[in-house]
Amino acid sequence: MPLLGCIADDFTGATDLAAMLVKEGMRTVQVIGVPAPGEAAPDADAIVVALKSRTAPARDAVAWSLEALAWLRGAGCRQFFFKYCSTFDSTERGNIGPVADALVEALGCGFALACPAFPANGRSVFQGHLFVGAALLNESGMEHHPLTPMTDANLVRVLSRQTDATVGLVPFAVVEQGPAAIRRAMTGLKEQGRRYAIVDAVTDQHLRDIGTAAAGHALITGGSGVAIGLPQNFRDAGALPPQEDSARLPAAEGHAAVLVGSCSRATAFQIASARDHAPTLELDALATPDAAALAQQALDWADGRLGTVPVVISASASADKVAALQAQLGRGAAGALVEEALALIAEGLVARGVRKMVVAGGETSGAVVQRLGVQRLRIGAEIDPGVPWTYGEGSGPAMHLALKSGNFGARDLFLKAFAS
Repeated sequence: MPLLGCIADDFTGATDLAAMLVKEGMRTVQVIGVPAPGEAAPDADAIVVALKSRTAPARDAVAWSLEALAWLRGAGCRQFFFKYCSTFDSTERGNIGPVADALVEALGCGFALACPAFPANGRSVFQGHLFVGAALLNESGMEHHPLTPMTDANLVRVLSRQTDATVGLVPFAVVEQGPAAIRRAMTGLKEQGRRYAIVDAVTDQHLRDIGTAAAGHALITGGSGVAIGLPQNFRDAGALPPQEDSARLPAAEGHAAVLVGSCSRATAFQIASARDHAPTLELDALATPDAAALAQQALDWADGRLGTVPVVISASASADKVAALQAQLGRGAAGALVEEALALIAEGLVARGVRKMVVAGGETSGAVVQRLGVQRLRIGAEIDPGVPWTYGEGSGPAMHLALKSGNFGARDLFLKAFAS
């Protein structure tokens, strides 16, 4: 039976979490959407249910998350993890708070920690404030995110606006003292009637200590980083044997491609790095606001270019162009246009023999995976922290996929991914 059941609010976040668990010795499978009631669980130590709920209406996000929880409980999971972005992406009203509230109530646990820290990717929480590198969250570029702009770095305040419950803090000075101190602090907050505790973390050791302190918790919420300490709890309990091949995948074949929907700074650098070494096409959705037409442009361009090096097709745009497209079509319709175009492009590339694909952007990854009919992803080794190769299977051809959060990865990721 699986040990850890995870619910992720987007597809790249799901693979990010799964990669962390694999690296720590848990055989992990990511399933796309909530499996049908009664569907057998995959042979794995951890299962990650990937939802496309981060920007969905809160009512839908809660309903899907509860369905995922019910299926994971039926599969026999012993502990549960609600995974959201390491930049705490959300809106003023959700969806982190409403989903966490529903999961806490369903599990009857009354309390959950919240820690989006991921030091390996520059995300740290200090005195309840989230930093991206040396910048506060609201000064990191995330304040301009087209769907979930983050204008407040104080996570206690952010989460408090999304829930009727009270939110406490386990500060750095306590976390520095180790698992026992962290456990006492969380117990104290729960006894005070706090439902959530933002927990500071600036190093991997902090995350491991938080994981140790949460060994008996029914629910943990956070970014993938805080999962680093959970596998050891299962080993200590004798439930998880040593694994030497948790990241093994079938050999890769076929053509290679990169599809980009993210407008993040990190992804912009990755496009620039790839441009001098791989055929690169930058689509202009403002000039051609039609998904089918954009897809046809891209596929016509790709014909004859698919070969020994990856092709890079990007629908990323500057903040000014994104704003202009949103003004022309509306925010939701603009995002849907880009997602639909890239999903159609992915489908066309697979028909042309692409079997290795990097997809940048959480919403884009969700649209692509759904269009390709991928139902399960076996998680392999990381390319960069939080960006693993996976092996996708479903109604279409099996293929290797790397689903990349917009903010993750080194500048050379698009080239490095296909180097071996």
